[in-house]
Amino acid sequence: MTQLTQLMNDAYAFLGHDLTVGLIGLLILLIFVPLNVVWMVWFEMKVCSHIQLRPAFMEVGPHGVLQNLADAVKMLGKEMITPKLADKFLYWLAPIAIFIPAFVGFVVIPFSPLMQVKELNVGILLIFSFSSLTVLSVLMAGWASNNKYSLIGAVRSVAQNVAYEIPLLLSTMSVIIMTGSFRMSDITSAQSSVWFVFLQPVAFLIFIISTTAETNRAPFDLVEAESELVSGFHTEYTGMRFGMYFLAEYTNMFIAASMATVLFLGGWHGPFLPGVIWFLIKVFFLIFVVYWARWTFPRIRFDQLMNFAWKVLIPIALLNLMITAIVLKVL
Repeated sequence: MTQLTQLMNDAYAFLGHDLTVGLIGLLILLIFVPLNVVWMVWFEMKVCSHIQLRPAFMEVGPHGVLQNLADAVKMLGKEMITPKLADKFLYWLAPIAIFIPAFVGFVVIPFSPLMQVKELNVGILLIFSFSSLTVLSVLMAGWASNNKYSLIGAVRSVAQNVAYEIPLLLSTMSVIIMTGSFRMSDITSAQSSVWFVFLQPVAFLIFIISTTAETNRAPFDLVEAESELVSGFHTEYTGMRFGMYFLAEYTNMFIAASMATVLFLGGWHGPFLPGVIWFLIKVFFLIFVVYWARWTFPRIRFDQLMNFAWKVLIPIALLNLMITAIVLKVL
């Protein structure tokens, strides 16, 4: 233990504070992100099975807790096939490009007052900026696969993300103008007495709906509509290339729930339990709601998806933002 402490002190002295903290945070995230996805998949399958009155998998480990870990190991051993007529470079690059933004989002998420890799003045903007790259990687995958189903899914993804990004940003701005800061810890601290979900219920609802659409979850999963597009933009991907999309989808869902927790549910604030426990309880409650919606509501048509964003969510989000600004100005 003494030697380990000495080694860490030497590394700290050589690399400096920021680089040392960054490397430690990176190592923690490299372990946490895949294990968290394995847990989230198991959680979804159990929610699905109970909604459908069935037990789901029960064989590998107690209540099937090791089933997804076994599936992950199996996926690592699968052959990665590249279609003959695909654009080889873009086809290879797209799975990497989609996972990097999801991974970067964890850097600024404040799990507790003492658990945050890096505090930035523009933490909210960092997440939104990198999340916009997800659309580019999906478009790259659909185009490079040289598959009509993949291309249709990619085009749908671009249209869907452009439409739902607007109400998502507008609902976030309602909170930002109340706190006057893009720093996630400042937004969390401002809710020490009252959570913003009670002051901004409309913005909270719009945020949850928009992030559900942004992460391609049902009933907004037109990008991956199996009954229409086989598997959507990742139809031609196999092995760990497909696994990267799988990891990115669930990681993006966790980040979206984390942002909703920070913006509206008080972040780490809560009685008795440590802050990080309260943060994770709130995050997984929101994830449970998303799972609940997926296994309850049918998939909507694409025209309904677009009309709902442009004709309903955006006007309501604009009106809510205007009312918030007027109230703050008067008070």
